[in-house]
Amino acid sequence: MVYKINLQLKKLREKAGMSQAYMAKTLEMSRPTYIQLEKGVRELTISEAEKLASIFGLSLDKFLAGKSPKPLNVILEKEKSKKKSEKLDIRISVPQKNVKKFTEVLLYILEKVGAKPNIGQTVIYKLLYFIDFDFYEKYEEQLMGCVYIKNHFGPTPVGFDKIVEQMKKKGEIEKVKSKYFQYEQKKYLPRRKPNLSRLSGLEVAHIDDVLNRLSDKSAKELSEYSHSDVPWITAEDGKPMSYEAVFYRTNETSQREYKDEL
Repeated sequence: MVYKINLQLKKLREKAGMSQAYMAKTLEMSRPTYIQLEKGVRELTISEAEKLASIFGLSLDKFLAGKSPKPLNVILEKEKSKKKSEKLDIRISVPQKNVKKFTEVLLYILEKVGAKPNIGQTVIYKLLYFIDFDFYEKYEEQLMGCVYIKNHFGPTPVGFDKIVEQMKKKGEIEKVKSKYFQYEQKKYLPRRKPNLSRLSGLEVAHIDDVLNRLSDKSAKELSEYSHSDVPWITAEDGKPMSYEAVFYRTNETSQREYKDEL
């Protein structure tokens, strides 16, 4: 039964936007060996199947049954949904004010650190996450207030692709492909300056602090760091992560001095 899953790998991988080289590295095997899995020449072991199920946000049973992850129904405010589906697990609406603030924060990140060779889409995801969750822990207020989903690679901001596509159409951002070491990487170039009037001085200082601490780290380092954070640990796979969980962080990820408050 396991061998039938090999036929689903290419479809799942391409849908998730992952390269064969990346999958091989994640599974700790050579690329030729991974290609054998996609072709069905080599059977999956149970441990490999468990790891793949986790990567695609599925339980082992669903993965072995050849199921695909159910998509999120993400609606940007003022954007009309064409179809309604009862099969969608989560329907998330992103208010227009959040989209506008997200846009300026993303442009600011790209202006400050986007030229660094390690700053691809995965690193941006983690920087956005720590900007939002660290701010909430320190000030008990939302900065962007994005919804983040738990997946194998760490927190993923909901609506990112739709917002970036919107920004591309407006000429605010350009999406390019590059290589970081031997791996393909999605990078973004800003096409206008961020409008900092949408951000307070405190918010800009906070973003600068996160970028200074984390922007030199690789995607792997940031993914591992996010995996040690309580909001990620306590969330269910494929489901939104709780902002309130930041108040139970360990010393490793906490950014607030609670002793002073006592």
